[in-house]
Amino acid sequence: MIKDKNLSILVTGANGFIGKNLCIRLNEQKDFNLIKFIRGDSLDQLEESIINADVIFHLAGENRPKTVDMFKTVNIDLTKSICDILLKKSLKIPIIFSSSSQVKDDNEYGKSKKDAERILINLNKENGNPVYIYRLPGVFGKWCLPNYNSVVATFCNNIANDLPIKIDDKQKEIRLVYIDDVIDSFISKLEITASNLYFEKIEIEYKITLGELAKQIRAFRDSRKSLITEDVGNNLQRALYSTYLSYLKPESFSYDIESHEDERGIFVEMLKTKNSGQFSFFTAHPGITRGGHYHHTKSEKFLVVSGKAKFSFRNIITNETLTIETSGKIPKIVETIPGWSHDIRNIGDNEMIVLLWANEQFNKDLPDTISYEVINEKT
Repeated sequence: MIKDKNLSILVTGANGFIGKNLCIRLNEQKDFNLIKFIRGDSLDQLEESIINADVIFHLAGENRPKTVDMFKTVNIDLTKSICDILLKKSLKIPIIFSSSSQVKDDNEYGKSKKDAERILINLNKENGNPVYIYRLPGVFGKWCLPNYNSVVATFCNNIANDLPIKIDDKQKEIRLVYIDDVIDSFISKLEITASNLYFEKIEIEYKITLGELAKQIRAFRDSRKSLITEDVGNNLQRALYSTYLSYLKPESFSYDIESHEDERGIFVEMLKTKNSGQFSFFTAHPGITRGGHYHHTKSEKFLVVSGKAKFSFRNIITNETLTIETSGKIPKIVETIPGWSHDIRNIGDNEMIVLLWANEQFNKDLPDTISYEVINEKT
């Protein structure tokens, strides 16, 4: 397959969890003509769609039917219908198929996916269609239906909305792949020229116990109160956090945090990390000076985002002094240095707003903040 402009791509199950994510990504690239086949469409529509397609993503499937017969109707018969049309029309359209790791299990769902695989393998042998079969483990991410077939979706939805969850075996380990990684792999197949049969796997796969999964998602919820964020910058925690957020209801998109106010202005702690300090902001009225202390080990970075400021420093050993003026008009980081007393004065006519990062969480029992006069120049 070669990724060309105006490539027509048929997606069966386009309204499902994986299908929605794939269609959105394909539409973002604007290089493709997207053809959708969804539940309720007829076989005549299917044939017309196949005839007009250059690539087929066969994602339609049934995994929690009301009756066992639906496994055959959707997972087996629909796959056979697709292959029969391709054979009848002698079309060598490539097919990317979302199978399941459960093909190795003794259950009706797994058996139906295994039968669908056999049909596609036979198509490759008889007609030469390139076939890519993904035996996916548990897929998680935004738009996955909770209380259906994804434990991640269920845990995220229920914990985010203060609903109970049930865990029969906390030590049970599950295999997971993230929806964005699945879609990346799917789309990469559009850039490969081949005519063989391939059993594909998602390169990035995670393992976690049900107990650990529930604990992690609860930690995401609790971080709004503690302000301590989890390590959500990469790997499984990044993907889980994104998924958790997608189950928040609109009325929960924001939350209040504590503000400390006195005659100088306000001080607000915004976010704390486990190992990289915390983020805050404060304000100061015109003529107000804040600070007047030094640290032995703690360090801070200040960024004035509105107003005009003068930072003053004094070395507590040598009495050497330094002043630095900044304003919200020209972004500049001012960093405190251990052993130098420092303060910040609003030398403007309006309220000053300053962002502050400290390399450690504030500990009221060990604040590492010692009051010490700073020699200021006259303003």
